[in-house]
Amino acid sequence: MLYEPPLFRPPSEASSLILQVTLGCSHNACAFCGMYKGKKFRVRSQAEIMADIEIASRFDQGVKRIFLADGNALTMETQSLLNLLKHLYNYFPELERVSCYAGPRDLLYKELDELSELRMAGLKLLYLGVESGSDVILKKMHKGVNANEMIQACRRALDAGFELSVTVITGLGGKEYSREHAQATARVINAINPTYLAALTLIVVPGTPLFKEVQEGKFTLLTPQESLQELKWLIEGLEIDNCLFRCNHASNYLPLRGYLKRDKDKLIYVLDKALNEPGSIPLRPDYIRGL
Repeated sequence: MLYEPPLFRPPSEASSLILQVTLGCSHNACAFCGMYKGKKFRVRSQAEIMADIEIASRFDQGVKRIFLADGNALTMETQSLLNLLKHLYNYFPELERVSCYAGPRDLLYKELDELSELRMAGLKLLYLGVESGSDVILKKMHKGVNANEMIQACRRALDAGFELSVTVITGLGGKEYSREHAQATARVINAINPTYLAALTLIVVPGTPLFKEVQEGKFTLLTPQESLQELKWLIEGLEIDNCLFRCNHASNYLPLRGYLKRDKDKLIYVLDKALNEPGSIPLRPDYIRGL
């Protein structure tokens, strides 16, 4: 298989077969994201995709999971996606799950019946970046939707039967909007009630619009302690149930993991200890943090 770099996938897809069905990201405008800035978006042809499937199937019939790259495979026509899923389950008899990134606009553009059909065809898990619940921050970061549209898109995915893994980014509002970011994001996550929730910590990527704002002094980054405080505000505001929460990405200062709301008090206890007794819990130093 020939990949067109750069290639990205969620950490939980480390053991999955990665199949590029689109190149780049159809939105590709988020101020904080540098993932696909040098890549022109296009949907790959059926011939290209089928060639990759045939090559992969010759070498590994034991594939259990497939992740559809790049940025948002749901941009594809629904019938094309349905045909693709049929081929994947035919070529890989042990396949258990197909997943992909999803943009909120992709979910809003498709009818619920279309999404349900895709779910029944074997597209089971969607990864979506909520990033923030604040309309001010979503607009500043050029996310392309407001908070209500984000909720609507995510609820549509869940109503169609998908498992939904969403990410938020602590620090995305800078110092100026830190508390608003945490509290508004908690409200949006509560309204979504996702299957999985991951909190990343902002790392400013050179070459992005946000990087320029930081250099010009228009955006003030949080300190590690301020980042932990914002995370605590976020968790305090969450009222969701049976959701696996992860804060163990390479970008995070303090790895955390638990089920909400079962482990909410434990998570807050650890954050309190880190905040009130500096040094009692080692934080990940900046030089080993990464995306």
